[in-house]
Amino acid sequence: SHRALFQTFGKTIYEAEWIKDNDRRPRIVLLKIDGARAKKEASFYVDLTRHPSIVRTFGLVHSGDNDDDEDTQNSVTLLQELAPEGSLYEVLQQIGLNENILQAMFLQITDAMVFLAHNGIIHGDLACRNVLVFRLDKQEPHKNIVKLTDFGISRHSKLYAPTNSVAGTTINMVPTRYAAPEVLTNEQYSEKSDVYSMGVLMWEAYFKGKIPWSQSISDDEVKRQVTKGEKLQKPKNCSTQIWSVIESCFILCVEDRPTFTALKHSLLPAPYQLTTPTVRNGEPTVEKQRWVNIV
Repeated sequence: SHRALFQTFGKTIYEAEWIKDNDRRPRIVLLKIDGARAKKEASFYVDLTRHPSIVRTFGLVHSGDNDDDEDTQNSVTLLQELAPEGSLYEVLQQIGLNENILQAMFLQITDAMVFLAHNGIIHGDLACRNVLVFRLDKQEPHKNIVKLTDFGISRHSKLYAPTNSVAGTTINMVPTRYAAPEVLTNEQYSEKSDVYSMGVLMWEAYFKGKIPWSQSISDDEVKRQVTKGEKLQKPKNCSTQIWSVIESCFILCVEDRPTFTALKHSLLPAPYQLTTPTVRNGEPTVEKQRWVNIV
């Protein structure tokens, strides 16, 4: 019997260990996904595992279709790498991270999102709780390693076949305080709605995991304010340069928000930015890679 480390809607994470102990093997957990979409979401993790800033999946087990337990029939268990430091949200609850550290982390997350966008995939739930911290170094930014996880709302990507509305409602839980205005009004998901949520994630990181918008107001009130164009306030510990990047994510007009490729270029520290970016297919390409793709 494995001890559950974490449980949320339709997912449970258990501690695990390799049968043959080996110090060079990464620490692991078992992620059990329940529900009608379990098999598709599981294959989603496996397909994306090759990117260094996306949590690694080593394999999966489908529960037997002959099992009498209906929940077990619709469940899949994945073997994934364990993040020793927990989620970015958990880290931020304990310690404050300076801007150089956060900037390095933002670059890695953005790099993962460039990869998803290139493959026509929408994450749909970008937040500090869905960023796992594999290495934490408060002195040297480039030594930090974070990875993206939890693609539970990625039903809007082309990896998912359309399903009827009844099936869809089981995970149709929009994270209101992180969602773009067009998502809140008519569920228009796109790369640009993920960009908006990335802006909220960055704001949240500066505020050490604080819930976006005042806790004293309801989600309905948040929805009203966001759809009117209201924006989160600048954190005091955020530089003008990074705040201008975050603000660009909050632009009300979807077309005017940056792509993740452009966002990644904007987040690079000045010495690593190209004075005159090379442009391919209307996007700036960045050649300095030291702050991203860390393995």
